[in-house]
Amino acid sequence: MSDDSTWGRAYAHGPAEPASDDDSTWGKAHAPGPAEPASDDDSTWGKVYARGPLLLGVRHHGPGSARAVRAALEAARPEVVLIEGPPEADPLIPLAADPEMWPPVALLAHAVDEPGRSAFWPLAEFSPEWVAIRWALEQGVPARFVDLPATHTLAWDTESDAPRGTDAGGDTAAGTGDQDEPGAEEGAGPGEEAGPERDLRVDPLAVLAETAGHDDPERWWEDVVEHRGSGLGDPFAPFTALEEAMTALRERYGAAGRPSDLVREAHMRLKVRAARKEFGDAVAVVCGAWHVPALRERTTVTADRALLKGLPKVRTDLTWVPWTHRRLARASGYGAGIDSPGWYGHLFRARDRPVERWLTKVAGLLREEDRIVSSAHVIEAVRLAETLAAMRGRPLPGLSETTEAVRAVMCDGSDVPLALVHDRLVVGDVLGEVPQAAPAVPLQRDLAREQRRLRLRPEALERELELDLRGGTDAGRSRLLHRLRLLGVDWGEPARSRGSTGTFRETWTLRWEPELSVRVAEAGVWGTTVLAAATARAEAEATAARTLADVTTLAEHCLLAGLPDALPVVMRVLADRAALDTDVGHLAQALPALVRSLRYGDVRGTDTGALAGVAAGLAERIFVGLPPACAALDTDAAEEMRGHVDAVHGAVGLLAETPTGTPGTGHADLRARWRSVLRTLALRDTVPGVVRGRAVRLLLDDGELGPGEAARLMGLVLSPGTPPADAAAWIEGFVGGGGGMLLVHDDRLLTLVDSWLTGVPAEAFTDVLPLLRRTFSAYEPAVRRTLGELVRRGPGGPAVPASRAVGIPGFAAEPDAERADAVLPVLRLLLGPDPEEAAEHGRTQRTAEAVGLVGVGG
Repeated sequence: MSDDSTWGRAYAHGPAEPASDDDSTWGKAHAPGPAEPASDDDSTWGKVYARGPLLLGVRHHGPGSARAVRAALEAARPEVVLIEGPPEADPLIPLAADPEMWPPVALLAHAVDEPGRSAFWPLAEFSPEWVAIRWALEQGVPARFVDLPATHTLAWDTESDAPRGTDAGGDTAAGTGDQDEPGAEEGAGPGEEAGPERDLRVDPLAVLAETAGHDDPERWWEDVVEHRGSGLGDPFAPFTALEEAMTALRERYGAAGRPSDLVREAHMRLKVRAARKEFGDAVAVVCGAWHVPALRERTTVTADRALLKGLPKVRTDLTWVPWTHRRLARASGYGAGIDSPGWYGHLFRARDRPVERWLTKVAGLLREEDRIVSSAHVIEAVRLAETLAAMRGRPLPGLSETTEAVRAVMCDGSDVPLALVHDRLVVGDVLGEVPQAAPAVPLQRDLAREQRRLRLRPEALERELELDLRGGTDAGRSRLLHRLRLLGVDWGEPARSRGSTGTFRETWTLRWEPELSVRVAEAGVWGTTVLAAATARAEAEATAARTLADVTTLAEHCLLAGLPDALPVVMRVLADRAALDTDVGHLAQALPALVRSLRYGDVRGTDTGALAGVAAGLAERIFVGLPPACAALDTDAAEEMRGHVDAVHGAVGLLAETPTGTPGTGHADLRARWRSVLRTLALRDTVPGVVRGRAVRLLLDDGELGPGEAARLMGLVLSPGTPPADAAAWIEGFVGGGGGMLLVHDDRLLTLVDSWLTGVPAEAFTDVLPLLRRTFSAYEPAVRRTLGELVRRGPGGPAVPASRAVGIPGFAAEPDAERADAVLPVLRLLLGPDPEEAAEHGRTQRTAEAVGLVGVGG
C-alpha cells in the first residue's frame, strides 16, 4: 500500500486541462491527458487502457472525486461510460440533459405491485456519477448503468434470507461508509438481517486514514482529495493510487462483511465484458473505489453467471424524482450520509478562493438575519481560518476551521447564529427539479397539474401557509392538502392560526420531502387523480372503520377535502354504526367531530343536511343514556366520563346554532334538553363526584344556576358527612379546567373550599392532597398567587374599605374613585387630551401637560 507521502503526491494536483481536439486520428479521441500530447500512436493509446477498461474509483458525492472524474474523462475520451446504478434506468439517462432537470435528484425504483417497496439512488451536482452522465451526454458518448438490476434489489426485500448469503445494499463509496445505495429505511440492506455480522464490516476509509497516521478519516479524505489544488498533473494518478490502496484492503479483508458485493460485482463484470465486446477497449467505468479491485479481477463468465443464477425478481418501475440537500445529509433511510452537502456543493462550484467565497456567503446570510457583519469581519474570519489550517497542517481550511472562524468572528462566540449557518448553508434546503417528460404514475401527473393550477409549489424549506377559505384559490389549496393527507401524503400539516379562529381560515405548515414521491406512488392504487384516489380511499376506510368515532372523523375529513361522492357512503356507514352502538362513551366521542363537520360544511358551501340529522340523533341518544352510564364508575372511568361531558357540552352548543333539518330539534329544544341532563347529573348521588361537580360548573357558566345555588350545592358536598375523597373529586370537577378565576371572583365559594380544607382530618388529608394539587396546579401562576393572598387574608384579616371587602382590589361592587383618578394622567397621555380641553387651554399648554405627564410616568 502507498505510504502517506505517496498519497500526498498523488493528490497534490487538481483536475488536468482537457486534451486538445484532433479530428484526424484514433489517438485524438483517447488522448492520455495533458501529461502526454494526444496522438494516434498505439503505444500512447495503450498507456491509457493498458490494463483494460479505465476504472475510475470514486467516493460517492465527493466534489474532489467529481472534478477528478471529469478531468480523467476529458483526457481518456472513452467510447462508452459505464456507471454504478440500476440498468433499468438507462432510458432515463437522456433526461439528465433536459434544461428542466436540476440536481439534487434521485432515481426512484419501486415494485409495480407494491409501490411502497422502493429504493433510491440520490445524485447531487457534486456526485461523480452525475458528472459522468453529464459529460457523456455533452460529448454524445453512450452512458449505461451496470450495477445489479433493481428488479433483484427490491426482490431481496421480500426474502427472509438473501440468496447465497448475500444482501443487496450497504455499498460504501470508496470506503466512506456513506449509505447512499438502496436499502431498508433503518440501515439494514434489503434481505440483510441487522445482527452481529454487520459489526464486522470494515470501513476502508478509516483503515487508510489510520495507515496514513490520521485519527479522523473524514478530515484525512478532505485533505488528500476534496481540498486538492488546481495545478496541472496526471489526471489518472488519483485513481491509480486509490486502486492500489483498495486492492491491498481487499486482499486483507476480502468482502469486508459485505457478501452482497460479490453478486453485484459479478454483474458489473458481465456488463463491462459486454461493453468491451461492443465498443472495444475504450471503456470507462465510474464506480465506488471499493469495487475497483473486483472489477479488475480476472474471472470466467461462467463463474459470474453462477453467482447471479436464481436471484429473486419483482416487476419494477423507475423514474427521476426531486431530492434535497437535507435528505442527502441523513445517513439512514433515504439519505446518503453526507454531513455537509451545502459545503460540498460550494467546494465543487468554487474553483478558486473557496474559503473567501464561503465566508462571504455566511456574512450575507447573517446580514439577512439583521446581524451586524462587515467586510472587516469576513477578512478577519478568512485570516483566522487560514491560520488554524496552517497550525493543523492542512492544505486548505476545511469546514471545521471555517466554522470556528465564523463562531469567533461573526457570531461573537454564540452557537445560536452558528446553528442557522449550519442549517441554511452547511446543509441547505436545495430542492432539485425533474422535467415533466420524466415517467410518473398518473396520480403524480395529476398532482403536478393541481400544484401548477393552484400555484402551490413544492419547497424543501418549511413555510407557513395562511388560507382564506372564502377565496376560490385558497379553498382549492385547502381541499388538495386535505385530500393528500387522506391519502397518506403529508405534504402539509395543519397548524394553529395566529389570526382569526373562525372556520373560514386555515393555517398549514408545508414542507416537501423526497419520500413523499413514494407515498404518491403508493396512493396510485386508489385512482389516477387526486380526487378519485381520495374518494376511493375514504370509501374503503369507512367500510373498514372499527369505531363510530373513526367514521365521524372520516366524515369530517370528507367535508374538509371536498369529497361529495364519498360522503353518502360514509354517512350510510355512520348511520348504521350509530344505530347499533349502545356505548354512550362511543357516541360522545363521535358527536364533536360530526358537529365540527357541520361548521366546515357551512363555510365550504357543502350540503350537510344528512350530517345534521345524524348529529341530532346522536345527541338524543346521549341525552337518554348518559345518566345511567355515569353510575358505579371507578376513578379512571369517572375522569374519562367527565371529558365526554365537556365534549358533548361544546358540541351541543354548536349544534344548537346550526339548522338541523329535523323537526322538533330546534335551537332552544336542544339546549333545554341538555341542561335537564346536566341537572340530573348534578343532583344524583350515584354519579361520581367529579362528574357532579362538572355538571354544576357547566350550569353555572351557562347562567342556568345562580351563584347562591352553586354555593349551596358545594356546601352540601363539603359537609362533614361527605368522605374527603368524594369531596375532593367534586372540587376537581367543579373548579378544574379554568375554574381558578371563579374562586378569585366569588369569595363565598373560596370560603367554602377553604373552610372544608382546613377541617379535613389529618389522616384523610394525605389521601386528598394529590388530587387537590393536580387541580390547582393547572391554574396560571398569577391566579394561584392571587388565591394565596386571599386565603392568607382570610375572614379575620386586616380591615379593608367597604368597597374592597369582597373579592380582590379592583373587582368590588362599588368603584374606587381614588384609584380610578390615579390612572387618568396616563390615559390622557396615551389617548390624547379631550377636545374641549384642547380648545380651552391651547396647544402650548397641552404640550407642557404631555411633557409633564411623561416626566411623571418616567
